[in-house]
Amino acid sequence: MTLPAVQVRPKARWILAPEPDAAVVSRLQHELHLPPAICRLIAVRGFAAPDDAKDFLRPRLDHLHDPSTLADMDRAVERLVRALRENETILIHGDYDVDGICSTTLMVRTLRTLGGNPVPFIPNRLTDGYDLTDAGVRAARAVGATLVVTCDCGTSAIGPITDLQQGGIDVIVTDHHLPGGPLPSAYAVLNPNRQDCASTGKGLAAVGVAFKLALALTRAVGGNENAVYAMLDLVALATIADIAPLKGENRVLVRYGLKLLNDPQRPGIRAMIRAARLEGKALTAGRIGFVLAPRLNAAGRLDSALRGVELMLAATDQEANPIARELEELNARRQEIDRATLDRARTMVQQLDLSSTYGIVLAEQGWHPGVIGIVASRIVEEFGRPTVLIALDGEEGKGSGRSISAFNLHEGLKQCSDLLLRFGGHPMAAGVTIAVNRVAEFAERFNEVAASQLDEDDLVRELRVDLELPFDQIDNDLESLLRHIEPCGVGNPSPLLVSRGVLVAAPPRVVGKDALKLLLSGNGRELVALGWGMAPRARELDVGMTIDVAYRLERDVWNGESRLQARLADFQY
Repeated sequence: MTLPAVQVRPKARWILAPEPDAAVVSRLQHELHLPPAICRLIAVRGFAAPDDAKDFLRPRLDHLHDPSTLADMDRAVERLVRALRENETILIHGDYDVDGICSTTLMVRTLRTLGGNPVPFIPNRLTDGYDLTDAGVRAARAVGATLVVTCDCGTSAIGPITDLQQGGIDVIVTDHHLPGGPLPSAYAVLNPNRQDCASTGKGLAAVGVAFKLALALTRAVGGNENAVYAMLDLVALATIADIAPLKGENRVLVRYGLKLLNDPQRPGIRAMIRAARLEGKALTAGRIGFVLAPRLNAAGRLDSALRGVELMLAATDQEANPIARELEELNARRQEIDRATLDRARTMVQQLDLSSTYGIVLAEQGWHPGVIGIVASRIVEEFGRPTVLIALDGEEGKGSGRSISAFNLHEGLKQCSDLLLRFGGHPMAAGVTIAVNRVAEFAERFNEVAASQLDEDDLVRELRVDLELPFDQIDNDLESLLRHIEPCGVGNPSPLLVSRGVLVAAPPRVVGKDALKLLLSGNGRELVALGWGMAPRARELDVGMTIDVAYRLERDVWNGESRLQARLADFQY
């Protein structure tokens, strides 16, 4: 067996959830009629009151907050109603990721349904840059728009929005990015993260904001609300892809959206499922995030994100299929570029003194701006430090950053803002534009900022364990009950279990490029475990060893057969 080279990877620290109060678990059992292990898990997740637990387990559309709680919603609706009445041309300006693509599609579809005249536009990542820029201003003027609605952008576009407003073109911003300063002088700014917004939906993706605007507008003109709810498939797809927290309103939106995705009526979704060979498989949040979303993202990363909008707007399978195949090819190209960039980035990190590096900045001429965000995520996973990768092109660089839970990336970049041409994003992900001659100074400052806020313990990968269970309690019934916790993702992670004293019952194997495959045994129970990216650790194990394992239960379907397996997160001995 040939093993891959060992990579530098921080050992994980297991953090076991405190054992919940026995009386709380007993009350949940009585009210919910669920077994003790599931009630313990629900209590650990913070739902001690039976009514709260019921709302969590059975999210309903009436749990959504009224759209009017968003600041400026009334102004936005009033302006759109006027645009519909006077048959104005409305430019729908989206961002080039899945959130922007789906938000744009949702707004275009809503306005067309209501008799409006929307024109979709998404800038080119390579030539136009991020956000509403001069390219968007030119596009609005070119189509004769008198109103621009932004989707997943606009909060930081102070100059271009001023130009549009002063030129007689009103702007409605729908966005969720954290404001980096004063709000733009738009006709309306719908952003739950603006300081004066009373909405509790701070974690909404931009598509959630667009959904609320679409719903409020449809109600205002007496339209059919079901047409808006029928687009929850787009809302779920984008919310998952944008790594928005899957709790509160997002949990409701994604739960209902997944139902639509698993019975797809949208030709573009059906075409993507066929192209990705997912027919007949349940579309979970995981499959959406790791299989479907990257294909839609590939359009904006390597080509034109407008192709993604065209796919989502396609009226027939015949129209959708060739676009889906095109995105499949783009995604394959994107994966090749990813691999080459990741190999180079790993080499650069390994040349750093990691004992004194708390924030990583890597830059190189020729890197593709469309993949550096993905690679930054992988570097964070492997080295446990906030990371910014910058694709240099001539005298300017475009960067993407990803972070760890202990470091607010947006705030960290704010402390470096004098070195940047522009930046924007979230606590966990952000984008930057920088002059090449400032990169070295930025790398030094970013590391200083990270070092001032982090210590060595923060750089150790943490695994937050939900339940410790004997291995013989791991069965099909438990896996079935755990599905009630879905949809899982950021803010509501898939339950992590620990079982101790488990036997390695067969020689460890490396499968694929980097997966570790084990056969585990304990108290008469055998279970196959797969650890993606854990192949280098195969050398630590041998048949007959007893180990403690941290894992997630999942169902594997292969050649029509379904079986229980463990997704290995870590092991200790």
